[in-house]
Amino acid sequence: MAETVIPTRSEPGSTRRERTGWYLYDWAMSAFSTTVLTVFLGPFLTSVAKLAAGCELGADDCVGYVYPLGVKVAAGSYFPYLVSASVFLTVFVLPIVGAVADRSAHKKRILAVTAFTGAGATIAMVFVTGDRYLLGGGLFVVANIAFGASVVVYNSFLPHLGGPDDRDAISSRGWALGYLGGGLLLALNLVVVTMFSRDGDGQRTLDLARASIVSAGVWWAVFTLAPLRWLRERPSVDAVAGAGGRGNVLVDGFRQLGRTLRQIRAYPLTLFFLLAFLVYNDGIQTVIALASQYGTEELKLEQGTLIVTILLVQFLAFGGALLLGALAKRIGAWKTVLLSLVLWTGVILAAFWLPAQAPVHFMILGGAIGLVLGGSQALSRSLFSQLIPAGKEGEYYGFYEISDKGTSWLGPLAFGLVFQLTNSYRVGLVSLLIFFVVGFALLAAVPIRRAIIAAGNTPPRVL
Repeated sequence: MAETVIPTRSEPGSTRRERTGWYLYDWAMSAFSTTVLTVFLGPFLTSVAKLAAGCELGADDCVGYVYPLGVKVAAGSYFPYLVSASVFLTVFVLPIVGAVADRSAHKKRILAVTAFTGAGATIAMVFVTGDRYLLGGGLFVVANIAFGASVVVYNSFLPHLGGPDDRDAISSRGWALGYLGGGLLLALNLVVVTMFSRDGDGQRTLDLARASIVSAGVWWAVFTLAPLRWLRERPSVDAVAGAGGRGNVLVDGFRQLGRTLRQIRAYPLTLFFLLAFLVYNDGIQTVIALASQYGTEELKLEQGTLIVTILLVQFLAFGGALLLGALAKRIGAWKTVLLSLVLWTGVILAAFWLPAQAPVHFMILGGAIGLVLGGSQALSRSLFSQLIPAGKEGEYYGFYEISDKGTSWLGPLAFGLVFQLTNSYRVGLVSLLIFFVVGFALLAAVPIRRAIIAAGNTPPRVL
């Protein structure tokens, strides 16, 4: 059977209404990543697992074991294992979702299915009461995989929303609005928890955490309605190429994914960029994941300080994404991301020298993280959009999202091994420098203009 010829991407166009709809999905889904993943779900599911293991609420010294699928698991390890399981499954699911989205003329429907599946599973956490740790774990795995799948579909709209010179600003605005929305709901939930929690009442704390998680699912579902209404469908790959539908879109998606995996070697520079992103983004994700642990265990900071710092990061990341987006307009996204990696290196070094029990210093460092965090991620996304062959946005963003989530175990592994050898969180933190240094070197080695042309796209005026 003859190969489908993918036409060169023409200059895309979009309306302000459509771009606003796209921004609002970041606003919608970020509630899950902040309120659920970052703050409430880990402690909530751990408490539920401990109840199932026979521990009392608030008994921090109780070890206890649960037996999901007959496997003996320490209650305190249940949530990390769930994260690993969802990440493992995500590696297989996301490229398939991307391939199916590219073959479908109804990409918004796929966005709706993935988003509402994730939001629905999050809302269903309302039924995770008592010792129902298996129900909570299953709902989390479904929600996390659906979340990643919806991000793949959402990202695949980006190349259609603006030309090469517009995407950095579009991506930065979306990322900034996401941090603002996620931070707003998190702030509201933290206010409610602070007002209604009682010292020594573990059940009330658990109920408030559950309500906060459910609120994120409702937020996600409600604000997804705007992008579903305002985003515009584009013709499928087959329709654009004049091939017409050849069969079931799911079967065609699997076939196309197989062809892409065989042909991806034709775009070695795109793969090289993905490798660079894999390395430096792993460092970024590890800093985000371990900042609270570093603050409590090494710097001996109170929980209130950590909460304020998390909110500070969220709201400053809004401004940071816009600030680095504006800088990219002057010097280009590639140079701006390289600059951000230098700033990340400075953040790691500054964290190493932070004195213990100094909350103001920690908050200042959190502010610095917020300013560089949103921009480095938003511009990496828009830069990658320039390196995707036309008609394969979903597939390639599937691989990109795997690099974002499926490999984020490398940094925590390095951190954990160094801590085990040195018994020092500070030395463990410094070990993360290798991710930013190596990632910088790899990204700097990408001939970015040549890579864009090799993918069949028109480079922006400023890189």
